[in-house]
Amino acid sequence: MIVHDYQTHEDQAAAIFESWGMPEERARASARVLAWADLHGIESHGIAMLVEYDERRATRPINFAPTPHIVQETPVSALLDGDGGLGHATATQAIDVAIAKAKSNGIGAVSVRNSGHFGALGFFTTRAADGGLIAMAATSVFGIRVPPTGGSQARLGTDPWSFAAPSADGRHFVLDMATTTVASGKVRNKIVEGQEMPPGWGFDTSGRPTLDPSVVMNGGFLSPLGGGAETAGYKGYGLAAMVNILASCLSGSTLITDPMHSRQPKGLDVGHFFLVIDPNLFRPLDAFSADVQRFSDDLRATPAVDAAQPVQVAGDPERAIKAKRSAEGIPIGPGLYQRLKDIASESGARWLFEDQMSRAG
Repeated sequence: MIVHDYQTHEDQAAAIFESWGMPEERARASARVLAWADLHGIESHGIAMLVEYDERRATRPINFAPTPHIVQETPVSALLDGDGGLGHATATQAIDVAIAKAKSNGIGAVSVRNSGHFGALGFFTTRAADGGLIAMAATSVFGIRVPPTGGSQARLGTDPWSFAAPSADGRHFVLDMATTTVASGKVRNKIVEGQEMPPGWGFDTSGRPTLDPSVVMNGGFLSPLGGGAETAGYKGYGLAAMVNILASCLSGSTLITDPMHSRQPKGLDVGHFFLVIDPNLFRPLDAFSADVQRFSDDLRATPAVDAAQPVQVAGDPERAIKAKRSAEGIPIGPGLYQRLKDIASESGARWLFEDQMSRAG
């Protein structure tokens, strides 16, 4: 593995975004989301996404210099149009609008249309929790890889959502999950590194289990959360439908079940949804966040089946990885390293990882 520091990681992503025509400020905001994901161990949504973005920009129109704008607004809500760009900076703008409305009026809800992939949802909900607010986020996706329960054709994507609540000790409860067994980015990363998938991640074109990630990403299926009907896969299916109703139906984005994109949108037309709530609407923040801490600590105190693997709550594993990588650096596999180097070379981006690699040995 190749290891380098966080700032170099962010700078390299920003350099590639800029080489694609993204303005400096927007490139930096986008790179920050990817670097945050890798720092927290969410590698499916980190700098590896540049590989997929590079492929998409060759086949789909992406506006790398968009002008997101609010279409309509009330004191507690807003509809934001992303102008056909990638979603990192647009989603950051959206969550900040929701946070401002929640601080002023107790609640803020922002729907986004005409956007693109925006990285890890936990980045945005954590942004609200850091401000003492409760947040929920959901997003539609571009890739259609999951059949509804009982179906033989894909109609859905990974369709993730996130929920965060502030804890008095700063260890916020942060749940960030796909409605599939794993995010498609983890499957993509297996392809990049030339590795097989673990059992249960996906199926081939005939619906048979496979360990080959390229089969899943080329006409096969991702496994929905829960698997088949007999193992409650309908729960993952139901959550995926909920995400699309909030992210696409509410914003007016292209439905994932409309692969012909009959609405003729700009770019990928991904939809997002953000809901932010001020706990002070119900009780003082200090009392609420103290209860979140106590509740989380009670769960952590549960006797573990394996003493070497104590019970954790959502957000704990990522914080542990953050602490380790802040001290030791962020690793990148050799396959991804080479793919990123090729992308930088082809686009004329500055290449910043070389010296870091030599020092890491």
